[in-house]
Amino acid sequence: MSYAEEYRKKLVSPEDAVKVVKSGDWIDYGFGHTKPIALDKALAARKDELKNINIRHTLSLTPQACVEADPEGEVFTYQDWHFSGYSRKLHDKGRCYYHPMIFRNQPLFYKKSIKSVDVAMLRVTKMNKDGYFNTHMGNAAVRAAMDVAKKIIVEVNPLLPWAMGGRDEVVHISEVDYVVEHESKVEAIPPAAPTEIDVKIASHIVPMIPNGACIQLGIGGLPNYIGTQLAESDIKDLGCHTEMLVDAYYHMYQAGKLTNKKKGVDKKKSAYAFAAGSQFLYDWIDLNPSLASYPVSYTNAPHVMCQHDNMVSINACVEVDLFGQVSSESSGPRHISGTGGQLDFATGAYMSDGGMSFICCNASYKDKKTGETKSRIVPTLPAGSIVTVPRTQAHMIVTEYGVADLAGKSTWQRAEALINIAHPDLRDGLIKEAEKMNIWRKNGNGNGNGNGKG
Repeated sequence: MSYAEEYRKKLVSPEDAVKVVKSGDWIDYGFGHTKPIALDKALAARKDELKNINIRHTLSLTPQACVEADPEGEVFTYQDWHFSGYSRKLHDKGRCYYHPMIFRNQPLFYKKSIKSVDVAMLRVTKMNKDGYFNTHMGNAAVRAAMDVAKKIIVEVNPLLPWAMGGRDEVVHISEVDYVVEHESKVEAIPPAAPTEIDVKIASHIVPMIPNGACIQLGIGGLPNYIGTQLAESDIKDLGCHTEMLVDAYYHMYQAGKLTNKKKGVDKKKSAYAFAAGSQFLYDWIDLNPSLASYPVSYTNAPHVMCQHDNMVSINACVEVDLFGQVSSESSGPRHISGTGGQLDFATGAYMSDGGMSFICCNASYKDKKTGETKSRIVPTLPAGSIVTVPRTQAHMIVTEYGVADLAGKSTWQRAEALINIAHPDLRDGLIKEAEKMNIWRKNGNGNGNGNGKG
Protein backbone atom coordinates (compact mmCIF):
# COMPACT_ATOMS: atom_id res chain seq x y z
CA MET A 1 0.00 0.00 0.00
CA SER A 2 1.37 3.43 -0.94
CA TYR A 3 1.56 6.25 1.59
CA ALA A 4 -1.18 8.10 -0.32
CA GLU A 5 -3.43 5.03 -0.13
CA GLU A 6 -2.76 4.59 3.58
CA TYR A 7 -3.60 8.28 4.07
CA ARG A 8 -6.93 7.92 2.24
CA LYS A 9 -7.78 4.78 4.22
CA LYS A 10 -7.28 6.62 7.51
CA LEU A 11 -9.02 9.84 6.45
CA VAL A 12 -12.22 10.45 8.46
CA SER A 13 -14.38 13.33 9.63
CA PRO A 14 -13.54 15.05 12.94
CA GLU A 15 -16.76 13.66 14.39
CA ASP A 16 -15.83 10.09 13.51
CA ALA A 17 -12.24 10.49 14.73
CA VAL A 18 -13.21 11.59 18.24
CA LYS A 19 -15.45 8.55 18.70
CA VAL A 20 -12.29 6.78 19.83
CA VAL A 21 -12.39 8.88 23.05
CA LYS A 22 -14.07 7.18 25.99
CA SER A 23 -14.92 8.34 29.51
CA GLY A 24 -11.90 8.62 31.80
CA ASP A 25 -9.44 9.24 28.96
CA TRP A 26 -6.45 11.57 29.03
CA ILE A 27 -6.16 13.61 25.83
CA ASP A 28 -3.00 15.42 24.72
CA TYR A 29 -3.10 18.46 22.40
CA GLY A 30 0.68 18.87 22.24
CA PHE A 31 2.29 22.30 22.24
CA GLY A 32 1.00 25.72 21.20
CA HIS A 33 0.11 25.61 17.51
CA THR A 34 -0.32 21.82 17.46
CA LYS A 35 -3.65 22.11 19.28
CA PRO A 36 -6.32 20.83 16.86
CA ILE A 37 -9.24 23.09 16.00
CA ALA A 38 -11.81 20.81 14.34
CA LEU A 39 -11.06 17.89 16.67
CA ASP A 40 -11.40 20.10 19.74
CA LYS A 41 -14.84 21.26 18.55
CA ALA A 42 -15.93 17.72 17.70
CA LEU A 43 -14.84 16.48 21.12
CA ALA A 44 -16.71 19.36 22.78
CA ALA A 45 -19.86 18.26 20.96
CA ARG A 46 -19.65 14.90 22.79
CA LYS A 47 -19.93 16.56 26.20
CA ASP A 48 -23.23 14.88 27.07
CA GLU A 49 -21.86 11.42 26.17
CA LEU A 50 -18.64 11.50 28.21
CA LYS A 51 -17.41 11.77 31.79
CA ASN A 52 -14.10 12.65 33.42
CA ILE A 53 -12.07 13.69 30.37
CA ASN A 54 -8.67 15.24 31.09
CA ILE A 55 -7.10 17.45 28.42
CA ARG A 56 -3.41 18.28 28.60
CA HIS A 57 -1.82 21.05 26.52
CA THR A 58 1.11 23.49 26.64
CA LEU A 59 0.69 27.23 26.00
CA SER A 60 -2.85 27.61 24.70
CA LEU A 61 -3.02 30.32 22.02
CA THR A 62 -6.78 30.16 21.41
CA PRO A 63 -9.87 29.30 23.50
CA GLN A 64 -10.46 25.61 24.11
CA ALA A 65 -13.78 24.50 22.64
CA CYS A 66 -14.14 21.73 25.22
CA VAL A 67 -13.67 24.15 28.10
CA GLU A 68 -16.03 26.74 26.62
CA ALA A 69 -18.71 24.08 26.08
CA ASP A 70 -18.41 22.92 29.70
CA PRO A 71 -18.29 26.09 31.84
CA GLU A 72 -18.77 24.23 35.13
CA GLY A 73 -16.07 21.66 34.39
CA GLU A 74 -18.43 18.73 34.81
CA VAL A 75 -16.87 16.70 31.98
CA PHE A 76 -13.62 18.28 30.78
CA THR A 77 -10.70 19.09 33.08
CA TYR A 78 -8.09 21.25 31.39
CA GLN A 79 -4.42 21.46 32.41
CA ASP A 80 -1.53 23.41 30.95
CA TRP A 81 2.25 22.97 31.21
CA HIS A 82 2.81 26.72 30.67
CA PHE A 83 0.12 29.35 31.12
CA SER A 84 -0.90 31.80 28.44
CA GLY A 85 -3.24 34.71 29.19
CA TYR A 86 -6.17 32.44 28.34
CA SER A 87 -5.06 29.72 30.77
CA ARG A 88 -4.49 32.32 33.48
CA LYS A 89 -8.08 33.53 33.23
CA LEU A 90 -9.35 29.97 33.36
CA HIS A 91 -7.19 29.24 36.41
CA ASP A 92 -8.64 32.27 38.21
CA LYS A 93 -12.08 30.70 37.67
CA GLY A 94 -10.95 27.27 38.87
CA ARG A 95 -11.15 25.85 35.32
CA CYS A 96 -7.48 25.16 34.60
CA TYR A 97 -4.64 23.50 36.49
CA TYR A 98 -0.89 23.86 36.08
CA HIS A 99 1.59 21.03 35.43
CA PRO A 100 4.80 22.06 37.25
CA MET A 101 7.93 21.30 35.27
CA ILE A 102 11.42 22.33 34.36
CA PHE A 103 10.98 22.52 30.60
CA ARG A 104 13.88 20.26 29.66
CA ASN A 105 12.22 17.45 31.66
CA GLN A 106 8.88 17.50 29.84
CA PRO A 107 9.78 14.68 27.42
CA LEU A 108 11.08 12.66 30.38
CA PHE A 109 7.79 13.15 32.24
CA TYR A 110 5.98 11.39 29.41
CA LYS A 111 8.54 8.61 29.19
CA LYS A 112 9.17 7.94 32.90
CA SER A 113 6.17 9.18 34.85
CA ILE A 114 3.06 9.73 32.73
CA LYS A 115 3.86 6.68 30.58
CA SER A 116 0.49 6.60 28.81
CA VAL A 117 -1.69 9.03 26.83
CA ASP A 118 -5.04 7.63 25.70
CA VAL A 119 -5.38 9.88 22.64
CA ALA A 120 -2.93 12.37 21.15
CA MET A 121 -4.72 14.86 18.88
CA LEU A 122 -2.34 17.13 16.99
CA ARG A 123 -2.54 19.73 14.24
CA VAL A 124 0.18 19.00 11.67
CA THR A 125 1.35 19.98 8.20
CA LYS A 126 0.40 18.26 4.96
CA MET A 127 2.02 14.86 4.48
CA ASN A 128 5.11 14.80 2.26
CA LYS A 129 5.89 12.23 -0.43
CA ASP A 130 7.66 10.00 2.10
CA GLY A 131 4.64 9.73 4.38
CA TYR A 132 5.70 12.22 7.06
CA PHE A 133 3.77 15.00 8.76
CA ASN A 134 5.64 17.82 10.53
CA THR A 135 4.99 19.40 13.94
CA HIS A 136 5.94 22.86 12.60
CA MET A 137 6.14 25.43 15.49
CA GLY A 138 5.42 22.93 18.27
CA ASN A 139 8.21 20.34 18.48
CA ALA A 140 9.04 20.74 22.22
CA ALA A 141 7.73 17.47 23.76
CA VAL A 142 5.16 16.41 21.14
CA ARG A 143 7.18 13.41 19.98
CA ALA A 144 7.42 12.19 23.58
CA ALA A 145 3.62 12.38 23.98
CA MET A 146 3.09 10.46 20.73
CA ASP A 147 5.56 7.78 21.80
CA VAL A 148 3.31 6.84 24.76
CA ALA A 149 -0.06 7.48 23.05
CA LYS A 150 -2.46 4.58 22.52
CA LYS A 151 -4.11 6.42 19.63
CA ILE A 152 -2.81 9.26 17.43
CA ILE A 153 -5.12 11.51 15.43
CA VAL A 154 -3.63 14.21 13.20
CA GLU A 155 -5.50 17.25 11.94
CA VAL A 156 -3.90 18.30 8.66
CA ASN A 157 -3.70 22.05 8.03
CA PRO A 158 -2.07 23.07 4.72
CA LEU A 159 -1.32 26.57 6.04
CA LEU A 160 1.26 25.38 8.57
CA PRO A 161 5.00 25.76 7.76
CA TRP A 162 7.35 22.78 7.57
CA ALA A 163 10.08 23.11 10.20
CA MET A 164 13.37 21.44 9.33
CA GLY A 165 15.12 19.29 11.97
CA GLY A 166 16.90 18.94 14.33
CA ARG A 167 15.11 15.86 15.42
CA ASP A 168 11.72 14.60 16.58
CA GLU A 169 9.91 17.07 14.32
CA VAL A 170 7.92 14.49 12.31
CA VAL A 171 5.32 11.73 12.64
CA HIS A 172 4.85 9.05 9.97
CA ILE A 173 1.51 7.99 8.48
CA SER A 174 2.19 4.43 9.71
CA GLU A 175 2.05 5.69 13.32
CA VAL A 176 -1.24 7.51 12.85
CA ASP A 177 -4.65 5.98 13.55
CA TYR A 178 -6.86 8.65 11.98
CA VAL A 179 -6.35 11.62 9.68
CA VAL A 180 -8.64 14.66 9.66
CA GLU A 181 -8.36 17.52 7.18
CA HIS A 182 -9.19 21.04 8.32
CA GLU A 183 -7.75 24.36 7.18
CA SER A 184 -7.56 26.85 10.05
CA LYS A 185 -5.87 30.17 10.65
CA VAL A 186 -2.34 29.92 12.03
CA GLU A 187 -2.29 32.05 15.16
CA ALA A 188 0.04 35.04 14.87
CA ILE A 189 1.32 36.48 18.15
CA PRO A 190 2.94 39.86 17.41
CA PRO A 191 5.23 41.18 20.16
CA ALA A 192 3.97 43.83 22.55
CA ALA A 193 5.18 47.37 21.94
CA PRO A 194 8.13 48.21 24.22
CA THR A 195 7.57 50.52 27.17
CA GLU A 196 9.94 53.30 28.23
CA ILE A 197 11.18 51.01 30.98
CA ASP A 198 11.83 48.20 28.47
CA VAL A 199 13.98 50.63 26.50
CA LYS A 200 15.99 51.52 29.63
CA ILE A 201 16.48 47.88 30.61
CA ALA A 202 17.66 47.05 27.09
CA SER A 203 20.16 49.91 27.26
CA HIS A 204 21.85 48.16 30.20
CA ILE A 205 22.00 44.72 28.59
CA VAL A 206 22.83 45.27 24.91
CA PRO A 207 26.24 46.93 25.54
CA MET A 208 27.29 43.91 27.64
CA ILE A 209 26.75 41.39 24.81
CA PRO A 210 29.94 40.57 22.86
CA ASN A 211 30.43 39.67 19.22
CA GLY A 212 29.76 36.00 18.61
CA ALA A 213 27.37 35.62 21.53
CA CYS A 214 24.72 32.88 21.34
CA ILE A 215 21.33 34.31 22.31
CA GLN A 216 18.31 32.86 24.09
CA LEU A 217 15.22 35.07 24.35
CA GLY A 218 12.39 34.17 26.70
CA ILE A 219 8.67 34.74 26.34
CA GLY A 220 7.44 38.34 26.52
CA GLY A 221 7.78 41.75 24.97
CA LEU A 222 11.00 42.76 26.75
CA PRO A 223 13.25 39.86 25.61
CA ASN A 224 11.91 40.25 22.08
CA TYR A 225 12.63 43.99 22.15
CA ILE A 226 16.20 43.37 23.30
CA GLY A 227 16.60 41.05 20.32
CA THR A 228 15.44 43.77 17.92
CA GLN A 229 17.97 46.13 19.48
CA LEU A 230 20.70 43.57 18.83
CA ALA A 231 19.60 43.58 15.18
CA GLU A 232 20.17 47.34 15.08
CA SER A 233 23.49 47.26 16.97
CA ASP A 234 27.07 46.90 15.74
CA ILE A 235 27.36 43.40 17.23
CA LYS A 236 28.47 40.70 14.77
CA ASP A 237 28.07 36.96 14.27
CA LEU A 238 25.33 36.23 16.79
CA GLY A 239 24.03 32.72 17.29
CA CYS A 240 20.62 31.33 18.24
CA HIS A 241 20.09 28.51 20.72
CA THR A 242 16.70 28.99 22.31
CA GLU A 243 13.52 27.28 23.36
CA MET A 244 11.33 29.91 21.65
CA LEU A 245 11.94 31.30 18.18
CA VAL A 246 10.50 34.83 18.05
CA ASP A 247 10.33 37.73 15.59
CA ALA A 248 13.58 39.23 16.87
CA TYR A 249 15.63 36.36 15.46
CA TYR A 250 14.24 37.07 12.00
CA HIS A 251 15.17 40.73 12.40
CA MET A 252 18.69 39.75 13.47
CA TYR A 253 18.94 37.46 10.43
CA GLN A 254 17.69 40.15 8.05
CA ALA A 255 20.21 42.60 9.49
CA GLY A 256 23.06 40.14 8.86
CA LYS A 257 23.73 39.72 12.59
CA LEU A 258 22.52 36.13 12.98
CA THR A 259 25.16 33.95 11.33
CA ASN A 260 25.58 31.14 13.91
CA LYS A 261 29.25 30.91 12.84
CA LYS A 262 30.64 30.98 16.38
CA LYS A 263 28.40 28.32 17.94
CA GLY A 264 29.93 25.31 19.62
CA VAL A 265 27.31 22.94 18.17
CA ASP A 266 24.77 23.31 15.34
CA LYS A 267 27.09 25.70 13.55
CA LYS A 268 25.36 27.92 10.98
CA LYS A 269 21.96 26.79 12.27
CA SER A 270 19.50 28.40 14.68
CA ALA A 271 18.29 25.75 17.14
CA TYR A 272 14.86 26.09 18.78
CA ALA A 273 12.03 23.99 20.27
CA PHE A 274 8.93 26.02 19.40
CA ALA A 275 7.96 29.25 17.71
CA ALA A 276 5.37 31.98 18.19
CA GLY A 277 5.27 35.38 16.56
CA SER A 278 4.22 37.16 13.38
CA GLN A 279 3.31 35.56 10.06
CA PHE A 280 6.68 36.56 8.56
CA LEU A 281 8.33 34.40 11.23
CA TYR A 282 6.29 31.37 10.11
CA ASP A 283 7.09 32.09 6.47
CA TRP A 284 10.79 32.18 7.41
CA ILE A 285 10.52 28.81 9.14
CA ASP A 286 8.97 27.00 6.17
CA LEU A 287 11.53 24.54 4.70
CA ASN A 288 14.41 26.71 5.91
CA PRO A 289 17.54 24.55 6.35
CA SER A 290 19.26 27.23 8.46
CA LEU A 291 16.70 26.61 11.23
CA ALA A 292 16.75 23.39 13.25
CA SER A 293 13.72 22.29 15.29
CA TYR A 294 14.56 20.16 18.34
CA PRO A 295 12.81 18.74 21.41
CA VAL A 296 13.33 20.68 24.65
CA SER A 297 15.35 17.80 26.05
CA TYR A 298 18.04 19.10 23.66
CA THR A 299 17.55 22.88 23.42
CA ASN A 300 17.07 23.27 27.17
CA ALA A 301 19.80 20.92 28.35
CA PRO A 302 22.45 22.97 30.19
CA HIS A 303 25.18 20.56 29.09
CA VAL A 304 24.27 21.30 25.45
CA MET A 305 23.87 25.07 25.60
CA CYS A 306 27.05 25.57 27.61
CA GLN A 307 29.02 24.28 24.61
CA HIS A 308 28.44 27.69 23.06
CA ASP A 309 30.92 30.30 24.29
CA ASN A 310 29.27 33.54 25.42
CA MET A 311 25.83 31.97 25.82
CA VAL A 312 23.48 34.81 26.80
CA SER A 313 20.06 34.12 28.30
CA ILE A 314 17.49 36.95 28.57
CA ASN A 315 14.25 36.40 30.48
CA ALA A 316 11.68 38.31 32.54
CA CYS A 317 10.31 37.80 36.04
CA VAL A 318 7.57 39.01 38.40
CA GLU A 319 9.75 39.90 41.40
CA VAL A 320 13.01 39.16 43.20
CA ASP A 321 13.63 39.10 46.93
CA LEU A 322 16.71 40.40 48.74
CA PHE A 323 18.10 36.87 49.01
CA GLY A 324 18.13 36.63 45.21
CA GLN A 325 15.18 34.26 44.84
CA VAL A 326 13.41 34.87 41.52
CA SER A 327 9.66 34.41 41.11
CA SER A 328 8.59 34.38 37.46
CA GLU A 329 5.39 32.37 37.46
CA SER A 330 3.13 33.50 40.29
CA SER A 331 2.02 36.49 42.30
CA GLY A 332 1.67 34.95 45.72
CA PRO A 333 -0.42 31.81 45.12
CA ARG A 334 -2.04 33.23 41.94
CA HIS A 335 -0.49 31.40 39.02
CA ILE A 336 0.55 33.62 36.10
CA SER A 337 2.93 31.80 33.78
CA GLY A 338 5.19 28.78 34.28
CA THR A 339 8.76 27.77 35.00
CA GLY A 340 9.32 27.11 31.32
CA GLY A 341 13.00 27.12 30.44
CA GLN A 342 14.08 30.00 32.67
CA LEU A 343 15.95 27.80 35.15
CA ASP A 344 17.36 25.67 32.31
CA PHE A 345 18.92 28.69 30.61
CA ALA A 346 19.95 30.45 33.82
CA THR A 347 21.96 27.32 34.58
CA GLY A 348 23.37 26.63 31.12
CA ALA A 349 24.25 30.23 30.29
CA TYR A 350 26.25 30.62 33.49
CA MET A 351 28.06 27.35 32.75
CA SER A 352 29.13 28.69 29.34
CA ASP A 353 32.59 30.21 28.95
CA GLY A 354 31.84 33.95 28.99
CA GLY A 355 28.11 33.27 29.35
CA MET A 356 25.60 35.45 31.19
CA SER A 357 22.06 34.96 32.42
CA PHE A 358 19.91 38.12 32.61
CA ILE A 359 16.55 38.14 34.40
CA CYS A 360 14.67 41.41 34.06
CA CYS A 361 11.80 43.22 35.73
CA ASN A 362 10.47 46.73 36.28
CA ALA A 363 11.80 48.16 39.54
CA SER A 364 8.28 49.09 40.69
CA TYR A 365 4.60 49.05 39.81
CA LYS A 366 1.42 50.90 40.78
CA ASP A 367 -0.98 49.06 43.06
CA LYS A 368 -4.30 49.08 41.17
CA LYS A 369 -6.34 49.35 44.36
CA THR A 370 -4.40 52.01 46.26
CA GLY A 371 -2.36 53.73 43.54
CA GLU A 372 0.70 53.24 45.75
CA THR A 373 4.10 52.62 44.17
CA LYS A 374 5.38 49.20 45.20
CA SER A 375 8.71 47.50 44.61
CA ARG A 376 9.42 44.47 42.44
CA ILE A 377 12.55 44.04 44.56
CA VAL A 378 11.03 42.78 47.80
CA PRO A 379 12.45 41.81 51.22
CA THR A 380 10.98 38.32 50.96
CA LEU A 381 8.67 36.81 48.37
CA PRO A 382 4.98 37.01 49.34
CA ALA A 383 3.44 33.94 50.96
CA GLY A 384 2.55 31.36 48.34
CA SER A 385 4.97 32.68 45.72
CA ILE A 386 6.69 30.10 43.55
CA VAL A 387 10.49 30.28 43.32
CA THR A 388 11.41 29.84 39.66
CA VAL A 389 15.17 30.42 39.94
CA PRO A 390 16.69 29.68 43.37
CA ARG A 391 19.11 32.17 44.86
CA THR A 392 21.91 29.68 44.28
CA GLN A 393 21.47 29.91 40.50
CA ALA A 394 20.57 33.59 40.02
CA HIS A 395 23.12 35.61 38.03
CA MET A 396 22.33 39.06 36.57
CA ILE A 397 19.16 40.80 37.75
CA VAL A 398 18.22 43.87 35.71
CA THR A 399 15.82 46.79 36.23
CA GLU A 400 15.69 50.20 34.59
CA TYR A 401 18.12 51.37 37.31
CA GLY A 402 20.92 48.95 36.49
CA VAL A 403 22.34 45.43 36.73
CA ALA A 404 22.92 43.44 39.92
CA ASP A 405 25.42 40.59 39.52
CA LEU A 406 24.55 38.11 42.29
CA ALA A 407 26.81 35.20 41.36
CA GLY A 408 29.31 34.33 44.06
CA LYS A 409 28.10 37.10 46.39
CA SER A 410 27.36 36.87 50.09
CA THR A 411 23.90 37.67 51.46
CA TRP A 412 24.80 41.28 52.30
CA GLN A 413 26.41 41.82 48.90
CA ARG A 414 23.31 40.48 47.19
CA ALA A 415 21.00 42.64 49.27
CA GLU A 416 23.07 45.75 48.58
CA ALA A 417 23.31 45.03 44.84
CA LEU A 418 19.56 44.49 44.55
CA ILE A 419 18.66 47.56 46.60
CA ASN A 420 20.90 49.62 44.32
CA ILE A 421 18.69 48.72 41.33
CA ALA A 422 15.38 49.16 43.17
CA HIS A 423 13.27 52.30 42.78
CA PRO A 424 15.19 55.12 44.55
CA ASP A 425 12.15 56.13 46.64
CA LEU A 426 11.82 52.59 48.01
CA ARG A 427 15.44 51.82 48.85
CA ASP A 428 15.41 53.08 52.44
CA GLY A 429 12.52 50.78 53.28
CA LEU A 430 14.36 47.83 51.76
CA ILE A 431 17.49 48.66 53.77
CA LYS A 432 15.45 48.60 56.99
CA GLU A 433 14.02 45.22 56.10
CA ALA A 434 17.48 43.89 55.20
CA GLU A 435 18.74 45.06 58.59
CA LYS A 436 15.94 43.13 60.34
CA MET A 437 16.93 39.98 58.45
CA ASN A 438 20.65 40.45 59.25
CA ILE A 439 21.64 40.68 55.58
CA TRP A 440 22.71 44.34 55.59
CA ARG A 441 26.37 44.99 56.40
CA LYS A 442 26.36 47.38 59.35
CA ASN A 443 29.71 48.95 58.48
CA GLY A 444 28.84 49.23 54.79
CA ASN A 445 28.42 52.57 53.10
CA GLY A 446 25.56 51.57 50.78
CA ASN A 447 27.43 52.77 47.70
CA GLY A 448 27.18 49.65 45.58
CA ASN A 449 29.97 47.48 46.97
CA GLY A 450 27.67 44.54 46.30
CA ASN A 451 28.25 45.16 42.58
CA GLY A 452 24.84 46.57 41.83
CA LYS A 453 25.60 48.74 38.79
CA GLY A 454 22.92 51.37 39.35
